[in-house]
Amino acid sequence: MTRPPPGAAIVVLSTSGLAVAQRLRTALPDAHIHGLARRIGEAEIHFADAAAHVRSLFSAGVPIVGVCASGILIRALAPLLDDKRTEPPVVAVAADGSVAVPLLGGHGGANGLAQAIAHATGGAAAITTAGETSLGIALDAPPPGWKIANPDAAKPVMAALLAGENVRLVVEAGDPAWLGALDTAENSALTLRVTDRAVELAESELVLHPPSLALGVGCERDTDPAELAALARTTLAAHGLAASSVACVVSLDLKEDEPAVAALADSLGVPVRFFDAPRLEAETPRLDHPSQAVYRAVGCHGVAEAAALAAAGSGGVLVAPKTKSARATCAVARASAIDPNTVGRARGSLTLIGAGPGAAAWRTSAVVAAAARASDAVGYGPYLDLMGDVLSCARRHAFDLGQEELRARLALELAAEGGQVVLVASGDPGIYAMASLVFELMDRTGDPAWRRVAITVEPGVSAMQMAAARAGAPLGHDFCAISLSDLMTPWSVIERRLRAAADADFVVALYNPRSARRTHQLPAARDILLAQRPPDTPVVVARELGRADEHVEVVTLAELDPDAIDMLTVLIVGSSETRIVAQRGQTRVYTPRGYRSKGNAA
Repeated sequence: MTRPPPGAAIVVLSTSGLAVAQRLRTALPDAHIHGLARRIGEAEIHFADAAAHVRSLFSAGVPIVGVCASGILIRALAPLLDDKRTEPPVVAVAADGSVAVPLLGGHGGANGLAQAIAHATGGAAAITTAGETSLGIALDAPPPGWKIANPDAAKPVMAALLAGENVRLVVEAGDPAWLGALDTAENSALTLRVTDRAVELAESELVLHPPSLALGVGCERDTDPAELAALARTTLAAHGLAASSVACVVSLDLKEDEPAVAALADSLGVPVRFFDAPRLEAETPRLDHPSQAVYRAVGCHGVAEAAALAAAGSGGVLVAPKTKSARATCAVARASAIDPNTVGRARGSLTLIGAGPGAAAWRTSAVVAAAARASDAVGYGPYLDLMGDVLSCARRHAFDLGQEELRARLALELAAEGGQVVLVASGDPGIYAMASLVFELMDRTGDPAWRRVAITVEPGVSAMQMAAARAGAPLGHDFCAISLSDLMTPWSVIERRLRAAADADFVVALYNPRSARRTHQLPAARDILLAQRPPDTPVVVARELGRADEHVEVVTLAELDPDAIDMLTVLIVGSSETRIVAQRGQTRVYTPRGYRSKGNAA
């Protein structure tokens, strides 16, 4: 089965197809459910106009899985069809999952996508491309890692094979077993060449580059990426090697956070993998240029050569010994096949994600994508539960409330070991959540392994944002957020901030307003704010946002009852300018920005 492309959009138009879409969501890497807003409330991404949404996905190059009639997709996309070599895969799936039909981009991933869908649903993949139905292969859609040097030559070679003609097969490198039993002849006018060398391209020859080369590199700290890239290019060219056959860039783990190494891998479109010093030291007997100075510096007698040989395995050979530039080294090793997924380890990553208030519709697609590709998910147990099936492929590491530092430490340790980790917070990870603690621990401990981890923060919808959205627009002008929890911040500091916010007439979002043991803070905060603003100041009281028991009401500051508030509640206290407007029985709250004074009022 051909590997499906990542990042597919599963487009659902009716409730009858939702069950199949949810099954596919867990079977396809990085896929998201896109649902018609008026019918599919459970979708991760909503849209109002199906045809426009499908066209926008197609134009952006996103693989599309439409759980709908094929005609809907055909009519929507027909005006956009131009170059089949650049179009993304498009597959139509029956609402019951019985059949998956690749409509567009068959050799660009749609066939593999349809096969993956059929495997997940127990249905059938209706593959119609001639090469795969007649010969069992598609020369213009080789396996992962393989590259076509001259794609335009694939069609005549494939056409000749389908017409019963034979080709001359020349294998100079790699393992071409996926080509099967082709009809070959030495005197054929057409040639299929499998090589990892840079060759001149002829019209009668199709050249396939296998993933047979490992590019080992080393460099000084903060080496210019352009220098390392130039060294790699000249090294490959000097030995007549094709950059398209580089399966991965490899180096010592101390270089995990080196921008030049990552940039080189990105420019080649291949993964980067790392080895520790003991593993590279084991390659010393095979090195052409062992160095005592390198050993004293990093604990192994070579980096570029050793990493290349380690990636190529015991049967690999060095085909480009170490070459040097001012601040970098490069070497290349060859093997019959190199699978980057089995080589060394990837740079560890830690993504801090916000689950939002609770409902799937309030999670960003970036958060969903990070969760879907994670190897490990760390967080407070109920927060992990909020993410549902999105974390189905990750190992869960659940903690109790109050174990925040333990959570952050484990997440950093797992990432430092090469894991692709998500640390889950509710709301937004950077607002009264885990992101600041992670950076604080890195700063406090100075652990070099932690500092080499790739750390990103993907925002979530915060409680104050959702509370404001439910109520109207109370955050329409200047505002601030203050936590009333004095567990880590002295009450005297909180009190000073409340007085400053009251004096400045900010709208104030109050987090952690009251718990069973902290009961005096909210009454004190109310009184501080009342001293500076009118008793009828609107207060949004929002509890269990985004969940089944959600409740939002608007009271006045004078009416606010602290005994009715708990830790699942966020409050938004208006400024002296905040207003209430009635809308068909609803109480809407807004804080004007001053448009009326600019003469822009309706």
